[in-house]
Amino acid sequence: MADTILDSRAAWLRLTAIVAICAIGSVPLWSVVVIVPAVQAEFGTARAGAALPYTMTMVGFVVGGILMGRLADRFGVMVPVLIGAVSIGLGGIAAALAPNLFLFGLAYGVLLGCFGAAAVFGPLIADASLWFARRRGIAVALAASGNYLAGTIWPPLLQWGVDTIGWRWTHVAMGAFCFAAMVPLAALALRRRAPMPPPRPVGSAPLHARPLGLSPNVLQAVIGAAGIACCVAMAMPQVHIVAYCVDLGYGAQRGAEMLSVMLAAGIVSRLVFGVVMDRIGALRTLVLGSALQGIALFLFLPADGMVALYAVSAVFGLFQGGIVPSYAMIVRDNFPPQQAGTRVGIALSSTLVGMALGGWMAGAIFDATGSYQAAMWNGIGWNLVNLSIALWLLMRARRWRSPATTASLA
Repeated sequence: MADTILDSRAAWLRLTAIVAICAIGSVPLWSVVVIVPAVQAEFGTARAGAALPYTMTMVGFVVGGILMGRLADRFGVMVPVLIGAVSIGLGGIAAALAPNLFLFGLAYGVLLGCFGAAAVFGPLIADASLWFARRRGIAVALAASGNYLAGTIWPPLLQWGVDTIGWRWTHVAMGAFCFAAMVPLAALALRRRAPMPPPRPVGSAPLHARPLGLSPNVLQAVIGAAGIACCVAMAMPQVHIVAYCVDLGYGAQRGAEMLSVMLAAGIVSRLVFGVVMDRIGALRTLVLGSALQGIALFLFLPADGMVALYAVSAVFGLFQGGIVPSYAMIVRDNFPPQQAGTRVGIALSSTLVGMALGGWMAGAIFDATGSYQAAMWNGIGWNLVNLSIALWLLMRARRWRSPATTASLA
């Protein structure tokens, strides 16, 4: 029965709903970027301080990704999605009422991050992977692209809201819309539990006892380290592009547009990398994506003109979009499907640790040096760490060809 559902029309319809819910519910990850200049002005803080709510959001997202993954494994993905819809609605109100930077960051960290956006990222990507076999790579990439679709649509709308009705009322409207849209989508599309393979006979050898020749928890930790390293590098352009444009005199609206261009290109990138992943496997895709992201970071160093920044933003989006979906596929290739929500949640949460650390680190380096050049070199160094880990895992996969890794590398 499960085999007939995999890659079926019902699976593709469910995937369409997953992308839509992720695009709506991922708004806190981008709203907290767009309002950095407004928050800095409102609360009178330095650049690193203004980035603190983003860091709190990412920390909350890390905790929530693991918690919501466990809930999805136990009760199905609809439960965390409904929790996320309620939390984003309440979080928008809480952020709008915040009288100081700490409470504003707390609203983002707890309601909008931990119980909000985290509920619609890892759990939905893991759920999508359970409904596909032959097209799992493109399915995971499509699910992950919902986050970038949010980054394409939301920043210009949010900046328009900030300029028109202020950042506080913009948060209220954001929360109300997300709640009104996510609840019916979840009720219509996500009620059915994902198909699972039958349990293995008692006494049979487990398929995932030594993935890549490592213990499961060691491999999970290595994937986490790779996720942190790549996203410290990724955070510099994504978190600070709006503030960078303000510093150069181009204005916040231009920065929001560049972020939108970057993430629109990221959607294309994720789809292309999804097809590539189905052909060459997750580990080779990770190596390719990491190398290309490093090249894109180098291109930011000389870019300070408006046209150059638009162009490099697009290149960066095109080059790095395949990295994060690769982690979800590596997990699915090497761990049991019954652990998908938790394991994918941990892997993707590690990338948000990197984004949180990278966002704060870039702000702190800017405050210390008065320039983003040193912050960009810091990102390039972290990217080299990620590439080294990816190459090491690929070499191990060539030596330890379990059935899962053989399929992944075929």
